Amino acid sequence: MRFLIRRFLALGGVLIASSMIVFCALYLAPGSPEQFLVQGRTVSPEVLDAIRAQYSLDDPLPVRYWNWLSGVFTGDMGRSLLTQQDVGALLASRIPTTLSLAAYAAALIIICGIGLGIVAGTRGGVAERIVIFASNLGIAVPTFFAALVLMSVFSVGLGWFPVFGAGEGAVDRVWHLTLPALALSLPSIAVIARITRTAIVEESESEHVLIAVARGLPRRVILWRHTVRNSLLPVTTAVGMHIAGLVAGAFVVEYAFTLDGTGALLVNSVQRKDFAVVQAIALIMVIAFGVVNLLVDLLYTVIDPRVRLKKGA
Repeated sequence: MRFLIRRFLALGGVLIASSMIVFCALYLAPGSPEQFLVQGRTVSPEVLDAIRAQYSLDDPLPVRYWNWLSGVFTGDMGRSLLTQQDVGALLASRIPTTLSLAAYAAALIIICGIGLGIVAGTRGGVAERIVIFASNLGIAVPTFFAALVLMSVFSVGLGWFPVFGAGEGAVDRVWHLTLPALALSLPSIAVIARITRTAIVEESESEHVLIAVARGLPRRVILWRHTVRNSLLPVTTAVGMHIAGLVAGAFVVEYAFTLDGTGALLVNSVQRKDFAVVQAIALIMVIAFGVVNLLVDLLYTVIDPRVRLKKGA
């Protein structure tokens, strides 16, 4: 319980510090909201003053930050400068698409990345060489290029999957998001497969595994209880980092497959200086990173009880 309390307090501190950095960086960047609102037209100083007063741009930066942060805690993230919609309502219609895409990609990373790494690390030979070659290729291929290749082959060429939209309903959404999730997760699958394979090879040569072999334990027990399980700590760290980055990296795939998610909205909002939307999406990304890191820390204690004992000490 003490460990959980410390982790939640640390997560809260990171969220506050990150939100402060994001908030200040947007206002320090070139350009201003009122310049976007007037669209380059020449307006009187009175009109500019009215715009600044409407959006509280004349308040000191700490006051603006406090007003925004207190609004977030009450569920009020402000209004979009571009559409005049409530930011919470605007994100509510887009977050399910991004979360579905990120969850699908995360499942592919865990299943395919760790699975291929285990195959390469335990079997060796041709299987290991194939996994290494495929992982090198996956790491070298950029996400946008992978998206174009997948669309050309499996959508335009074979017609197996749709090329745009997120679908309606659970089954239709899975069908629509298969290619985007594969394009988003492909580099991470390659990295996780290499890390898993290396961790298993190194663990198989450790002292306790050699002792288990000398004692004549069954190969299945040695493989899963002593080799694979003990090699999962570095793999878990890498998986957590890649999954946490899925929300931030989804905008490329969302643009390529015309998905109505938060990534595409973020790019459009940054270009148009829609501060309230950018701040809200950035805060969501920070929360995603913090939550995933917290889950990784908790998973450590499940994989290796020694970590739990150390935390308790």
